[in-house]
Amino acid sequence: MAKKKTIYHCSECGAQYPKWQGFCSQCGVWNSIEEEEIVVGKKETSSTFTAASITSSRPIRIQDIERREEARLDLRDPELNRVLGGGLVEGAFVLLGGEPGIGKSTLILQTVLSIPYRTLYVSGEESLSQLKMRADRLGGTNEECLIYAETNLEKILHTALDVRPELVVIDSIQTIQTELSDSSAGSVSQIRECAGALLKYCKSENVPVILIGHINKEGSIAGPKILEHTVDVVLQFEGDKHYMYRILRGQKNRFGSTAELGIYEMRQSGLRPVENPSEHLMSHTGLQLSGVAIAAAMEGVRPFLIETQALVSSAVYATPQRSATGYDTRRMNMLLAVLEKRAGFKLIQKDVFLNIAGGIRLNDPASDLAVISAVLSSSLDLALPEGICLTGEVGLSGEVRPVSRIEQRIMEAERIGCRAMLLPESNLAGISEDKERKIRLIGVKTVEEAFRVLFRGEGG
Repeated sequence: MAKKKTIYHCSECGAQYPKWQGFCSQCGVWNSIEEEEIVVGKKETSSTFTAASITSSRPIRIQDIERREEARLDLRDPELNRVLGGGLVEGAFVLLGGEPGIGKSTLILQTVLSIPYRTLYVSGEESLSQLKMRADRLGGTNEECLIYAETNLEKILHTALDVRPELVVIDSIQTIQTELSDSSAGSVSQIRECAGALLKYCKSENVPVILIGHINKEGSIAGPKILEHTVDVVLQFEGDKHYMYRILRGQKNRFGSTAELGIYEMRQSGLRPVENPSEHLMSHTGLQLSGVAIAAAMEGVRPFLIETQALVSSAVYATPQRSATGYDTRRMNMLLAVLEKRAGFKLIQKDVFLNIAGGIRLNDPASDLAVISAVLSSSLDLALPEGICLTGEVGLSGEVRPVSRIEQRIMEAERIGCRAMLLPESNLAGISEDKERKIRLIGVKTVEEAFRVLFRGEGG
């Protein structure tokens, strides 16, 4: 006889407990333990994808393994291909996460409508008519895209075996249920069972599977961490709904780098890849305003110029405010301390607000020099020289440290039309002097030297 049993799962890490408690001892999160009923003694349902169905293999020496390049599917999207490492690997298990309404389903649907591959798009959230309306708006032409509105995992797997697609999309994993678990959709056990069965199908049939997943209020993938550990690639689709730009980042990638970045522009007809982000992230008003500096930043191997904006004003309250949008607040506080201690500018009674234009989050340490220059420009109410960009990491002693990929940063600044570039002096030694440049390179050792060049004109 099948009996029901109550167990308690952590919704963050998937740890199991015999009774409820307020604190998860595995991941250290409070109020994450949830009650769940399971059936003990229930006979297993017939499933094609079991451990025994996978071809058995024997261990061999690493020297005897044949080396070959992974076959990749071209998704006809330069930004998505870049983040994936050059395309979608056959048999890859991919998880795409993001906030509700950010454009996850739009990105995947417009992709499968534009590729010449037989695709099974499983929707557990939208009806067929809703998907048809979205597809008409996106304007795809793939006649081999099959739409299947179903939430039962066993039916989905048998349908996939019948139609034999080259790509399977699950939208979303939190809506799929399996008969192996009696809990509700989206629970820990349901996500674990569904992800395990889809992984076996993906690897045994060598068909890439893309899962769309929701995120929780902390910004991580909803459900246990086992979902992120199971997949081969974890992509994060992020951005502010009030901005037109969306960012695609790779958090995990077994087939490529996780340092790549994809930028999209949200339009009425869907998401448009932004192949030249520098021109979109810089204002072209022609006004010389204080508190604005252009940073030559890198995301992975991709250079771009981005506008850094700062506002410094007298503090209204006893405690000055420190706020940063698109930048690490702790790093900004560190740079303000360097500016006060090493350069002698007193900001203790000043409110400081920092903003990275376009809704982009900037993580490159080479943007330090642009950040402190924008802060000082606003404090002095003096605009930086026109046509100058900055790159350089600032140390705690006030020194300007060298940065990586300096040649690519210079080429991007030169292509955009910058007249001069402020960079660490130690980077000048590694720059090739054979080619004639249209941009003037100014090397600095300390922040004081950089400020003399910017605000006193000692650089030229």
